[in-house]
Amino acid sequence: MKTITWTKWCGLCTFAATTMLHADGAYQLIKEIPVGGEGGWDYMTVDSAGQRLYVSHATEVVVIDLANDTVVGHVADTPGVHGLAPAPELGRGFVSDGRENKASIVDLKTLATISKVDTGENPDGMLYEPGRQEAYMFNGRSGSATVIDAKTGQVVATVPLGGKPEFAAADPEAGRVYDNLEDKSEVAVIDTKTHTVTAHWPVAPGEEGSGMAIDTAHHRLFIGCGNEKMVMMDSGDGKVVTTVPIGKGVDATAFDPGTQLAFASCGDGTTTIAHEDAPDRLTVVQTLKTESRAKTMALDPKTHKIYLGSAKFEAPPAGDNAGGGRRRPKIIAGSFKILVYGLSDNAATSK
Repeated sequence: MKTITWTKWCGLCTFAATTMLHADGAYQLIKEIPVGGEGGWDYMTVDSAGQRLYVSHATEVVVIDLANDTVVGHVADTPGVHGLAPAPELGRGFVSDGRENKASIVDLKTLATISKVDTGENPDGMLYEPGRQEAYMFNGRSGSATVIDAKTGQVVATVPLGGKPEFAAADPEAGRVYDNLEDKSEVAVIDTKTHTVTAHWPVAPGEEGSGMAIDTAHHRLFIGCGNEKMVMMDSGDGKVVTTVPIGKGVDATAFDPGTQLAFASCGDGTTTIAHEDAPDRLTVVQTLKTESRAKTMALDPKTHKIYLGSAKFEAPPAGDNAGGGRRRPKIIAGSFKILVYGLSDNAATSK
């Protein structure tokens, strides 16, 4: 068998990714999935094995069947919900209920709540770590992580993080969980065996890291930062390898191992798509125009589709800036939807 060097392989990957993007007209809008209802939204998570998309919305989690792109159920009684982390092999989901300082443990088949577990204050980000089969709830006001045994539903540890947590990512083989500390512009590194923070890595020249994704094969973290940068970091030693520019108001970040593409969705109505050409090189291949405030995102690595939440907003009233403050625009009831983008020659040409 002929040996291909890493340099040649990266060149082939870059060519293939670029060719695929241009051949299909880049990422395009495929369809919209109407959700409706009232209230805001936050994290979205894809369960590829179960072909489901879990979307936090108001005080519930909306469940969408990705085979038919239809709403098939709801997880109720999740006050201040931020999102659901699925554990497919256990048939369970773990929901961060921010307003009641609890995590809901949910049966993914029936969508019924099995139990609720006390966490720190305002659990926000959530993560299932399959290596030890544990769920992590990242508590915004407590600056900590509550670790739950996913099989027993018992809290096994509370990990002080030293800052305000945001998105997280796991590398089961390395025995690590990584979490953005937004207010510190750092990544906290958690040892999954000892449940202790072993390092704090600065994301500079990035600032205020929010979204996080991981390429476990090449040991790279992708961090969406508030100063309009995506940082590519070595997940072994915390070295910032390179950065690329992104839009304003980044929230989520995703990485597709099949295409080696990294995504950063931003509130200014853009999603930056960059290709990991090599372990030290990241190249922007597309700035996808989405919709204003469509900044939460999930990726299905099987289909390479990305999903973003969006809605229509009422116009701000006259004098909105009176007194130096600005009120959050009100969402028009019934307008919430999921935007679906993908590499397809059947992409939608109109909404």
